[in-house]
Amino acid sequence: MKGATPIKGERIAKLLARAGIASRREAERMIEAGRIAFKGKVLTTAATLLPDLDGVSVDGEAIIEHRPTTQLWRFHKPKGVITTHNDPQGRKTVFDLLPSGHGRLISVGRLDLNSEGLLLITNDGALARFLEHPSTGLTRRYRVRVHGRVNEEKLKNLQNGITVEGIRYGAIDAKLERQQGTNAWLEVALEEGKNREIRKVFAALELPVTRLIRVSYGPFNLGSMKRGDMQSIRTADWGKIARPIIDSLKLDSPLAPKRKKKGWAKAKPTPKRKPTSRRGD
Repeated sequence: MKGATPIKGERIAKLLARAGIASRREAERMIEAGRIAFKGKVLTTAATLLPDLDGVSVDGEAIIEHRPTTQLWRFHKPKGVITTHNDPQGRKTVFDLLPSGHGRLISVGRLDLNSEGLLLITNDGALARFLEHPSTGLTRRYRVRVHGRVNEEKLKNLQNGITVEGIRYGAIDAKLERQQGTNAWLEVALEEGKNREIRKVFAALELPVTRLIRVSYGPFNLGSMKRGDMQSIRTADWGKIARPIIDSLKLDSPLAPKRKKKGWAKAKPTPKRKPTSRRGD
C-alpha cells in the first residue's frame, strides 16, 4: 500500500509572516506557546506545511487572510534609531518613526544604530528577502567618513576581498573622495552587506568609521530626502528587478502575470502554402 500523498505548501510561520500576522520568529514563539491552531487542533511545530491560512486560528480567533498589494518605500533613516521591531533596551526603532496605516512593515536589510541614510521598506517579507540577498546583485553605495590617513593602495586591494577576524568579506569598491587633515571621506560600494561590514573592514585598516551614510540601494537613491521621510517607490521602478519573485510567488502586484482566460481556443485559419523548390538548405 502506498503512503499518503505529502501535503504541499509552505511553513505555517512563513504564511503568518507574509499575511502580516507576525514575523517568522514571533510566529514560532506563538506556536510554542500553543496559540496557533489548525481546524481546532493546536499546532506543535513551526514546520507544519499548509497551502494557505484557511482553517488557521490565533488564540481561538479565525484568521481572515487579506493580502495587501505589495509595496516598496524609501526611508531616510536618521542616526540613533535601530532597525528592529522590538528592542529589549527600549530604544527608539525605525518602525516607531514610520507612518501608520500600512499594516506590518519590514526593512530590506538593516542599518545599525549609528548609521544613516537610505533604508528600503516593504510590506512583503518575500520581496524583502529577495532584494537583500547577494545573488540579486543590487549594489549598496555609501559615503563613509573615517579617521586616519588613507592609503589608496590598500583601498584598491579591497576589491579582492578581505578576511577580518575569521570572516571573509567579498569585493568592496572603495575610493578616496577627499582627505581633510586626519579625517577622510570615502565612496564605498558593495553587494554583500554583512553585519557591520564596512565598520569592521575599515577598523582592520586602522581607519575607524566616524560617519556612515547609505546613499543608494540598487537603482534607488536617497536623493534630497529629509531625515525621517518615507516615500513610495512606483511599482514600475522596482517590478522589473523583482520579476523573478513576482512570478514565483505570484505577488499581488500590478506587474504580476495575468491569468489566461479559460475556454476553447479558436482555430487559426490554415495559411496558404507557397510553392517551394526541393533544393536543400
